[in-house]
Amino acid sequence: MTALVLVMGVSGAGKSTVGPLIAAGLGVGFDDADDFHPPANVAKMSRGEPLDDSDRAPWLDAIGAHLAAHRGRGCVVTCSALKRAYRDRLRAVAPDLRLVFLRGDQDLVAARQAARAGHFMPASLVASQFATLEAPDAEEGAIVLDVAATPRALAEAALDQLR
Repeated sequence: MTALVLVMGVSGAGKSTVGPLIAAGLGVGFDDADDFHPPANVAKMSRGEPLDDSDRAPWLDAIGAHLAAHRGRGCVVTCSALKRAYRDRLRAVAPDLRLVFLRGDQDLVAARQAARAGHFMPASLVASQFATLEAPDAEEGAIVLDVAATPRALAEAALDQLR
């Protein structure tokens, strides 16, 4: 299968855990959107400052270029893709992009983020992520999964719907 899949959701939802499982199930590569952030974005988030649209633009463009380069081969990429405009920006270069939205309760996600060691995104920014989040609507055709499930169960549910 040569699907282009975007695993999206707020920081701490489990994208970096579930994404590789989906990629393995599809037999395609996996890339984490954190690797596409310019150093200035990482520094800003490390200071506990949320990113704004102008910060996210070059990051989204880099992810979009990566997706476009993998059309016909497929890949799974994680990206918070918090706003519809961000997802539309990615779909402009990858119109066949499939969305897997990891949706979760803010308290559960905040607890997971707080327990995450060595990540530049502090738990203090979880609230700003939820405040910014525009959940995909029916028109976007996202596969919506509740992060209370195990990573394996989430990946299996996503794969069932992607196939």
